[in-house]
Amino acid sequence: MNYNTLATKEIIDETIKNLAVNNVEGIFVETGKDGLEKIKELIPVGASVMNGASVTLEQIGFVDYLKEDKTGWNNLHKGIIDEKDTAKQMTLRKHAVLSDYYLGSVHALSQTGEFIVASNSGSQLPHVVYTSPNLIFVVGAQKLVPNLEEGMKRLNDYVIPKEDIHMMEKYKMHTYPSKILIFKRESAFAQRKVRMIIVNESLGF
Repeated sequence: MNYNTLATKEIIDETIKNLAVNNVEGIFVETGKDGLEKIKELIPVGASVMNGASVTLEQIGFVDYLKEDKTGWNNLHKGIIDEKDTAKQMTLRKHAVLSDYYLGSVHALSQTGEFIVASNSGSQLPHVVYTSPNLIFVVGAQKLVPNLEEGMKRLNDYVIPKEDIHMMEKYKMHTYPSKILIFKRESAFAQRKVRMIIVNESLGF
């Protein structure tokens, strides 16, 4: 399977339909720019916002938008980066799991409405699993796969090698899928809002 081929609109529509069954709202946009504008619409002024390290968020301009410091949001990630004391930074990172909104991407999105998120440190996973009441994922249409089995193959055979190169170039350190989350559905009683913005472009790995 070619893991960098954009899914057809038919497959995307089917995926959005199945996401809805799993209590996840699927949103289709044509471009990364459109995705950024949708994010701006979804997050109200005054909300606390945390984001994971994401090539996708960088590519759509979200990271640069945050740096402008004109969002009206409480940018928790900035507070963590600005803190130079390691112990205090760790405390801020732990407190940030209670952010009103968490943004990131996924490594594979199944047409069955399920998705996979892998992490070395696991720092973003509490947000995804439970703590943040609002999740927004931005996903390039090349990340759609038929099922979870193919999603794991995509992660191991395609994403990890590319992410490892990226991490070595940027941080001089290797990556490893230490913790892998399979998100099958959002329980209705949790009263969280999970949104998946599917962009009709190749974004991230």
